[in-house]
Amino acid sequence: MSSGWVVELLEFLGQYGFAGIAIGLMIEVIPSEIVLGYGGYLISAGKISFLMAFIAGIIGGTMAQLFLYWLGIYGGRPFFDRYGKYLLIQPKHLDAAEKWFDRHGTIVIFTARFIPVIRHAISIPAGIAKMPFYQFTIYTMAAMIPWTILFLFIGMELGAHWEQIGAIAGAYLKPIIAIALYVLLGYFLLKYLIAKYVSIKRK
Repeated sequence: MSSGWVVELLEFLGQYGFAGIAIGLMIEVIPSEIVLGYGGYLISAGKISFLMAFIAGIIGGTMAQLFLYWLGIYGGRPFFDRYGKYLLIQPKHLDAAEKWFDRHGTIVIFTARFIPVIRHAISIPAGIAKMPFYQFTIYTMAAMIPWTILFLFIGMELGAHWEQIGAIAGAYLKPIIAIALYVLLGYFLLKYLIAKYVSIKRK
């Protein structure tokens, strides 16, 4: 990661500890793995506790997605077709997210958080479809837990070299993507087996 403004913004937000990490995730100007990596550096430097950084990661990451969810409810697809570029959401990303949501249902709110391209846009079709708020929030927070822990630990290990996280994140994302897809597959297999069992019992 070489963008000087990214470093400067994170260093500015880092002065505010817990609040800075949460805000950095909420505004989504910088990829969450980099914000959390910097949070891990702050932990290693003794500027914030792991627990506080962890809570900030969950709150900030969840609030960022709730913002898109609410825009989906109240603005719908026309809003994003017109203004999505200002939120760094391109039509092709939203098209892919809508296909995933339509095909896989609400469980994708958890699994898609680990899939590039659609993970930032998946909240929008959930809002458009008026997915229950409590269900959306639970799935989103559940996905943020392993994501936050992973990149905080990586940032802690990198320490003062936290800027390298952008270059090495890909190596960690590949197994995460594979696990997410297996979870999705396992969910549908379990759902199919339960439906089949219920059908047999009714006969």
